[in-house]
Amino acid sequence: MVDRLKTEYEGIVEFRLINVETDPQGSALMAQYNAQYVPTFVFLNSDGSQSTIVVGAQSEDVLRSALDALK
Repeated sequence: MVDRLKTEYEGIVEFRLINVETDPQGSALMAQYNAQYVPTFVFLNSDGSQSTIVVGAQSEDVLRSALDALK
């Protein structure tokens, strides 16, 4: 589902998918956003400020709503 949304929002929203278990930045990002669970979706505005954090497996509608808020 995330891959489909990534394709659909290409050129509108930048996606960065980070595996916190294998990426060296993973622990730092988890701490920065106070994330304790996987998956955690962090949505940032174009200026880098935090828009929304969604924790846990979500429906496409929930993710789409958070993405649409960034437009």
